[in-house]
Amino acid sequence: MPIRKFAVPSSEAEIPDFLNAIVLLANFVVIPATAYGAQLALGALGVTLVYSVLRFANFAHGDLMAFGTAATILIVWLFQGWGVSLAPLPTAILALPLGMIITCLLALGTDRFVYRFYRHQRSPAIVFVMVSVGVMFIYNALTRFLIGVDDRRFEDGERFIVTVIGFREATGLDQGLALRTSQVLTVIVMVLVTTAVFWFLRSTRTGKSMRAYSDNEDLALLSGINPDRVVLVTWMLAASLATIAGVLYGLDKSFRPFTYFQILLPIFAAAIVGGIGQPFGAVAGGFIIAFSEVALTYAWRGFLTHILPPDLIPAGLVQILSVEYKFAVSFLILVIVLLVRPTGIIRGRVF
Repeated sequence: MPIRKFAVPSSEAEIPDFLNAIVLLANFVVIPATAYGAQLALGALGVTLVYSVLRFANFAHGDLMAFGTAATILIVWLFQGWGVSLAPLPTAILALPLGMIITCLLALGTDRFVYRFYRHQRSPAIVFVMVSVGVMFIYNALTRFLIGVDDRRFEDGERFIVTVIGFREATGLDQGLALRTSQVLTVIVMVLVTTAVFWFLRSTRTGKSMRAYSDNEDLALLSGINPDRVVLVTWMLAASLATIAGVLYGLDKSFRPFTYFQILLPIFAAAIVGGIGQPFGAVAGGFIIAFSEVALTYAWRGFLTHILPPDLIPAGLVQILSVEYKFAVSFLILVIVLLVRPTGIIRGRVF
């Protein structure tokens, strides 16, 4: 009597492939883009604060991030030499407050000896922009003098929360999911920091003074607001946000001074896409830019392999742009937004 073979129902056979596709998408698009978006959001928030209060685009912000990260790395090395750690978390979290203080001192010193002169002269915004370009090169040289130009990896502690092998063993799927500690830490810190900044701007007397100074400088002065205090707090917030964003970016990837000069473009794109002068828009713009860059440079063939029939699977990588053109995505989005909606996704000044 011949043996009868029973075929597995197609719906049951497709479930593992569908789950593998979801895991693949999460591993290479959703998780990296979320972490990258959080880093851009913090950087764009610092740019937005300076633009809103001091009314100029600070092109030195990227290299301020690099300096803050370099200072934090030096402190991490000092702590490691002393045997001090924050295991299982990275030691950089322990060194971050000191790195923020050093970066704040640099930003305040720059304002004292550079920007204040032009502010008292009532110089136009374009003068401040050109001055910030000069400051950018000074910051870059200072960073390279402190730590060099080599690629630095300073992530220690427990590197993974979920490993590929552990995920495969737990789920039985072919695709594995990796979730790094730095990625989870980035999102948590971003949520806490942005919430604290929004609360500070909305609820504290100093934050309200900054908002009033941003809306109308002359009227704020007539109301008794101290402009020097507003400027000081603005630079401290911007420098702190730059340091946090730079350290999180370095933990997630690695540290190289020139990389932070390149990341300035997506940071500005995030600030403009969200609506320049809009703190909430800067955060939203960071995630828009991040997901656009990752999605357009991802090779989608592996994902399509799991969801399409074998005869419809494309032969190529299905990659719209090469990874080398990642920053071109943010530039393209920036141009489109400036042409179609110059005010960004959030209109008006709600700072």
